[in-house]
Amino acid sequence: MFSIRLPRELEDKLAAIAEREGRSKADLVKEALAEYLSQREKSPFELGEDLFGRHGSGAGNLARDYERLLKEKLHVKKYPH
Repeated sequence: MFSIRLPRELEDKLAAIAEREGRSKADLVKEALAEYLSQREKSPFELGEDLFGRHGSGAGNLARDYERLLKEKLHVKKYPH
């Protein structure tokens, strides 16, 4: 068993959402707490995993081609056209 005292404003918002959704305040708090705790268990990578790679540079695999790209840039710097 767990008991918590909420600020009036938070209690009012919770009550309004519970009424609108036809659910109990306790169910909403349990759901919110479960979601919060599951997010806290994830690593930073897991939290952002759906965002990685969404906006590619269009330059191919920069990690794999890094050495070749660097050599090309240095060549241009050393021998400008």
